[in-house]
Amino acid sequence: MITAYIGVGSNLERKKHIEAAIVELSQIGEELRISTIYECDAIGFQGEAFYNLVVEMKTTLDLTEFSRALRTIELKWGRKEDAAKFEPRTLDLDIILFGEQISAAAPMLPRADIYQYAFVIQPLNELCPDLIVPNDGRTIAQIYQQSCHNERLIEVVRWF
Repeated sequence: MITAYIGVGSNLERKKHIEAAIVELSQIGEELRISTIYECDAIGFQGEAFYNLVVEMKTTLDLTEFSRALRTIELKWGRKEDAAKFEPRTLDLDIILFGEQISAAAPMLPRADIYQYAFVIQPLNELCPDLIVPNDGRTIAQIYQQSCHNERLIEVVRWF
């Protein structure tokens, strides 16, 4: 079993798509742990605010199979096949960490979003503060403490 950390985001029918993501992820893994859900403004484009969270899960799938499964879930729930990086979306599932794997090719691991966005590092810090990030050597807590992000995060009351 590999422990994976998935960034989950939606800014279209947010509640519906976050719930769908949790159900779908439970079909491809087990022992899901879910961070606080945060609301934050769209970054890089004008659009509705996002709900973002991180899911920790265990999976028997390899990285390629897991990546394909996440893409299938996104498309099933209305993500456009040719969706641009900075546009509204029903569901965005990003592999942040996948065990100890390091990759410079897609999907890049560890995902650079750990260092760039509060809506990634803050939920990671809730779930696994003592985890050492592969190819970095620092713990999630150390990266979180050293980060300075300007995003406005608002905790969302969990409804599930």
